[in-house]
Amino acid sequence: MNDLTLTVGGWAATDPKLHVGAGGAAMCTFRLASTPRRFDRGAGEWVDGSTEWFTVRVFRAGAVTVHESVRKGQPLMVTGRLRTNVWEAADGPRTDLQVDATAVGHDLTRGIATFTRAVGDAALGGEATLGTTASAGQADDTERETDALAPSGAELDADAPDADGASDPWETETMDDSSEAVDEPATSAV
Repeated sequence: MNDLTLTVGGWAATDPKLHVGAGGAAMCTFRLASTPRRFDRGAGEWVDGSTEWFTVRVFRAGAVTVHESVRKGQPLMVTGRLRTNVWEAADGPRTDLQVDATAVGHDLTRGIATFTRAVGDAALGGEATLGTTASAGQADDTERETDALAPSGAELDADAPDADGASDPWETETMDDSSEAVDEPATSAV
């Protein structure tokens, strides 16, 4: 294939919208704005370039997790295939740049994020369930309006860590001098 794959850093310009097709396939869309900046030595200040606007599309289970994770105004990194959509408007032809995303994440150079692993549901490709998450050492106690849409009896991913984090091979529980439990990364002799 000769697809043009790119990575774009920018800001979510809209809240994501989740669309579910007649066959149950999920698609999430949102707009992303990317404005390059450069330092103008003559003026001694930072100058904004032209803003590029993208429509980001995420499919299947990724659509659900992006819908649950991204909010308008958040800094993002998006990787995917670039597409153009050309149509005729009243004032002439229009072009929309679309990115069919293979990866979407928060730009951690601009803030702090906490990752919560989505766990399986066969209806969504075995990767995510609406409102069903598990994270090492902490259960998700927030509810979203989409929880009501989650299929009943969804099975958890067998590889997902337990809610108490006991199955995380990178953490061990040790005792310090004050006899309180302390989580430390497991180390190995090299």
